[in-house]
Amino acid sequence: MDVKHIAKLANLPLTDPELKKLEKDLENVLKLVDHIRDLDTSNIEPTSQVTGLTNITRADEIDTSRLLPQKGFFKVKSIFS
Repeated sequence: MDVKHIAKLANLPLTDPELKKLEKDLENVLKLVDHIRDLDTSNIEPTSQVTGLTNITRADEIDTSRLLPQKGFFKVKSIFS
């Protein structure tokens, strides 16, 4: 793996000891990814989140006393002063 080239692409000015450490770290990450790729996940159900929380929504309520009809549209009062 050409860590020096990757560092150059990322615009990271690294010293030789930093490059050697980064190379080891990247190799460890790639080994971990390979290990995860080899795991059998065929019996695991896909999920988008794990907390069990759900979104709570409410119906929109329009305060018609604040709407000002104007040429077929509704003009609303400014929220900024």
